[in-house]
Amino acid sequence: MPGSVTSSSPLLPSPSSKLTKSKGSIFYFGYLFSQFPSGYLLQRLPIGKFLSIATICWGIILITTPACTSFAGIATNRFLLGALEATVNPGFVLMMSIWYTSAEQPLRLEIYYSTNGVATMFGGLIGYAVGHIKTGLQKWMYVFLIFGSISIVWGVISLIVLPDLPSTAKFLTERERLIAVNRVAANRQGVKNHHFSRHQAIQTFQDPKTYILFIMAVGAQVPNSALTSFTSIVVGSFGFDTLGTQYLQIPGGAIQFVALITGGYICTRWPTNTRCATMVVANTICIIGAGLLVGLPSDNKWGRLVALWLCYFQSLGFSLSLTMVSSNVAGYTKKQLTGAILFTGYCVGNIIGPQTFIDSEKR
Repeated sequence: MPGSVTSSSPLLPSPSSKLTKSKGSIFYFGYLFSQFPSGYLLQRLPIGKFLSIATICWGIILITTPACTSFAGIATNRFLLGALEATVNPGFVLMMSIWYTSAEQPLRLEIYYSTNGVATMFGGLIGYAVGHIKTGLQKWMYVFLIFGSISIVWGVISLIVLPDLPSTAKFLTERERLIAVNRVAANRQGVKNHHFSRHQAIQTFQDPKTYILFIMAVGAQVPNSALTSFTSIVVGSFGFDTLGTQYLQIPGGAIQFVALITGGYICTRWPTNTRCATMVVANTICIIGAGLLVGLPSDNKWGRLVALWLCYFQSLGFSLSLTMVSSNVAGYTKKQLTGAILFTGYCVGNIIGPQTFIDSEKR
C-alpha cells in the first residue's frame, strides 16, 4: 500500500519516539474517519475512476510533505494521506469480486497485496540510493518527491485504462465482456449497483462473521503498525548505520512477497478449507518471530534481524481475511459494509500499535 513505502524511512529527520507514534496514529485516524464515507462513494461512483483519482490526489499530497514545517502541518498531511488511502484496499477487494470467481480470488488478491513487499524492497533500494545524494535538497525530501510522482503517474495511467466493470472494459470484445460477467455471476453474490440495501445493512450487523473479521483485523494490525512505523528504528537499535537500516529491510520485503504469493497459490490451488489453515500458519510464524525478537540476547543482532523478517508473515494472515469479504459475503451493500467494518478494525489496530512503543524501554 502507498503508506508503507515512506512511513518508516530512516532518511527522515530523526524524530522523538513520541512524534513518530503521533504521526503513525494520525495517519490511521484519517483512514478511520474516511472509511465509511469512502465505502459509500465506492458504491455510488464508478469504481475505477474513483480509485484512480484518489491515487492521483494521494500522490499530490505526498509531494507536499517536504513543505510541512510544523507538527500541525505534518499532522494535517498525514491525516489527509490516510483519508485518501482508505479507498484503496476496500476498492480493490471489491474489484476482485467484480472480476474473478471465488476460487480465483485468493491468488489475485495476494498478487495485489504483495506490492507491499515490492514497496519494501524497492523503497529500501531507492532510500539507499537517495542516501548517497550529496547536493540539492535534504535527503529525506527526495523520498516523498519520488514516490509521490510515481503515484501521480500511475494514477493517470489507471484513470485511462482501468475499467469500472467487465461490461465497460474497452480491451474486451462484446463477447468477452459477456463471458466475464457470466463468470462472476456464478458466485451468486451480486454485482456492483448504486442502490443501498437496508435489508443487507441489517444482515451485516447480525452476521457473526462481521465481528470475527473485525477482531482479527485489530489483532493483526497491532504488530503491523510496528513494522510500518518503527522498522528502521528497530533495525537501527541492532547496531546498523542509517543506510544499513534501509538495505536490511529488503530481505523482509522479499519474505513478505514470497509468503503472500505462496499463500495465495495454495488457497487457489486447493480452495476447500485452506484459507483459515493458511492464516493460522502465517500468524504462528509471525508470533514465533515476535517471540524471538524479544527473547534473543541483545548482542545477537543477526538472529533478532531474522526474527524481525519473520514478522512480515503477518501480511498473509490479514490479507487472506480480505478474501473472506470478497468471496464469502453475498450482496453488494453487505459486502461493502463488511469491508468497511473490517478496515475499521484495521485502523484501530494501527492506532493502538505505535502506542505500545515506550520511551523508557529504549536500549
